[in-house]
Amino acid sequence: MKYAVLVGDGMCDYPLEELDRKTPLEAAKIPHMDFIAGEGISGTVKTIPPHMSAGSDVANLSILGYDPVKYYTGRGPLEAANLGVELSDKDYAFRCNLITESDGILVDYSAGHIGNKEARALMKFIDQKFSNEFIKFYPGTSYRNLMKITVKEGSFTPHCKAPHDIIGSKISQNLPTGKGAKLLIDLMTKSRELLLNHEINQVRVDLQENPANMIWLWGQGKTPKLEKFFKKFGLTGSIISAVDLIKGIGKTIGLEVVDVPGATGYYDTDYRAKAEYALRALETKDFVFVHVEAPDEAGHAGDLRAKISAIENFDSKVVGKIFEGLKSRGEEFRILVLPDHATPISLKTHTDDPVCFAIYGNGISKNSTEAFNEKCAKESSLRFKKGSQLLEFFLKGQ
Repeated sequence: MKYAVLVGDGMCDYPLEELDRKTPLEAAKIPHMDFIAGEGISGTVKTIPPHMSAGSDVANLSILGYDPVKYYTGRGPLEAANLGVELSDKDYAFRCNLITESDGILVDYSAGHIGNKEARALMKFIDQKFSNEFIKFYPGTSYRNLMKITVKEGSFTPHCKAPHDIIGSKISQNLPTGKGAKLLIDLMTKSRELLLNHEINQVRVDLQENPANMIWLWGQGKTPKLEKFFKKFGLTGSIISAVDLIKGIGKTIGLEVVDVPGATGYYDTDYRAKAEYALRALETKDFVFVHVEAPDEAGHAGDLRAKISAIENFDSKVVGKIFEGLKSRGEEFRILVLPDHATPISLKTHTDDPVCFAIYGNGISKNSTEAFNEKCAKESSLRFKKGSQLLEFFLKGQ
């Protein structure tokens, strides 16, 4: 049996007036996901446990069968795992976004989705200015970078806000709080002074692109202790994503991380290549997890057209290609399709609402769902209040 879990990040949404009270999933042309829901079984799953932040880190741990309440320690260490940054018991890893600040307002959490080359140059510059025996900066992908802090002694419990949650808000009202916050605030404040007039940002301003004129620290944590996927489920597997966080989760649980040329984590990602590499991975592995970031990015941008386009691309170029590829091989398979969380256009950030899912394949009976969307899923009696239970249901069948 081959198993494919296909995640369209942030696909779920709320009904919108401009879509005649439909959601983007309802409005999009998604024949393959509709088929999986209609000929398979669908329902809703709560990927974000109560009192936990609605993020891709928490949600994707749930989808992979790991209870975040038990295992989650922070976003930073999961990204550190993919970057090969080792953490000692005294080390904390922070996500370090390159952001755009203007007149004291956080304008853009991604600095215009800055390119890797520019981002690496800026992170190298920041590291040269700020690193010491306790602090080190590491380049990641685009605006998604990393900082490691070694805490010598005493408590270190800063509370930091995710930048995509405070777009358009005053920076002064959203800075870190708690023990250790002063150090973080100093680094963030000084970074603006350093980056403001950097030649890369001067060029970006001239080109009317958002400058990467400040760092934003958040998502801190220590290395989690996660049971290996093979030991937990008895399956070999691979993970495919352009996002360090998702790849880091994969590395931490022992899945093979497959790097796909052209996978960008944005609208221009090579959807077809992800599907091709997923099918190739399933030639030798039992399980593949494919993550596509584009719908989430469109949700954060409040770009309805881009979100619908990303959902349709995910359906036709990822879901459809993998479905047809597995079907043509003539071997038993199952496919699970779902978002990790909702990223509503109207809010431009994540929510902890239950999301729709659909499963099709050998050993899966039909529950007569009309289509793949939030409304149809809610009409199903199949509901998982604990997201980490869904994968086991998917693997075992009915």
